Amino acid sequence: MKKLLEGSQAIAQIVNLCKPGVVSAYPITPQTHIVENLAKLKADGAANYEFVKTESEFAAASVVLGASATGVRAYSATTSQGLLLMTEVLYNIAGLNLPVVLTCANRAIGAPINIWNDQQDAYSVRDSGWIMFFANNLQEAVDLHILAFKVAETVGLPVMINMDGFYLTHTVEEVDIPDQKLVDRYLPKYNPENFLDVKNPKTFGYLATPNEYQEIRLQLDEQIKSSKLKVRSLMKEFEKVFGRKLNVISSYKLSGAKTVFVSTGSIFGTIQVAVDELRKKGKKVGLMNLNLLRPFPEKEIFQALKNAKKIIVLNRAISLGAEGILTTEIKRALYGKCKTEIVDLVVGLGGRDVKVEEIMKLVVSSKY
Repeated sequence: MKKLLEGSQAIAQIVNLCKPGVVSAYPITPQTHIVENLAKLKADGAANYEFVKTESEFAAASVVLGASATGVRAYSATTSQGLLLMTEVLYNIAGLNLPVVLTCANRAIGAPINIWNDQQDAYSVRDSGWIMFFANNLQEAVDLHILAFKVAETVGLPVMINMDGFYLTHTVEEVDIPDQKLVDRYLPKYNPENFLDVKNPKTFGYLATPNEYQEIRLQLDEQIKSSKLKVRSLMKEFEKVFGRKLNVISSYKLSGAKTVFVSTGSIFGTIQVAVDELRKKGKKVGLMNLNLLRPFPEKEIFQALKNAKKIIVLNRAISLGAEGILTTEIKRALYGKCKTEIVDLVVGLGGRDVKVEEIMKLVVSSKY
């Protein structure tokens, strides 16, 4: 059913359709409307989850950790400093193999204080052990939430869906909210096999000595890497059920492109317009957007970029003292496999608008 909805309202509705047992989140801009809408659904009697109010994001993350450990489908949402306050718990959730789902409404981190969009929050916790998706648009953000619960519970790992704050959370768009029966068909009732039960006591997160810790962490690393095959499989299953396609990377006019833009998130649409305008001027340009950051889709990235003569990476997150974080990731994917010029650009931090004309200028004077 297509509806005209604010992004946050759409996310709250789709989360409710995924039937979590526990929802716990602390409001923080620009995530607040997600929490408000989830609370309203509960107050209106339209939701069956337990909505747990807490005093902080750290507490909210702890609540969903505990809920998931006892075999309950659990969900939270946050952004920016709130995500960073959760960091300790994020590592624990992943280390305990708990299939929690979390929405991050990407926002700049301080200081100075800034409430507008970039992706420095999510990139700061990319090594915490979570599967991490980035949405190009609102429909994709909605669809990724259904996929996220399925992936999390299939592979036994937490999943974070990143959607650009304000650009996607506060924009009103037409979006397809699927029927409950269709969601249930793809995402059946959660039946965990390993959880805390007073009738069958067990230990989660025991003390690991130096003789054990490294092997445990490397096992988690391998588990995350191997989850990519299952992610792709569940994306194909999603398409069969809902008729919409999800991919680990999004590409636009890559065929014959000599210069390729690389990005993540909602800037994808802006760059598409720039690519179209540059093509009219005879420039052989294309675009690749990363939809899956962890596990990192190295093979797919190489296949998409192997013929490019020049790659322009538009980062909305920076590793201070080094370079744009996505640039480092792309270099690693291509290292030793192909010779191409890679341009590192940090753009749009703190919500600064990135205009089509500015993107076009990056290519107009180039020989490619």
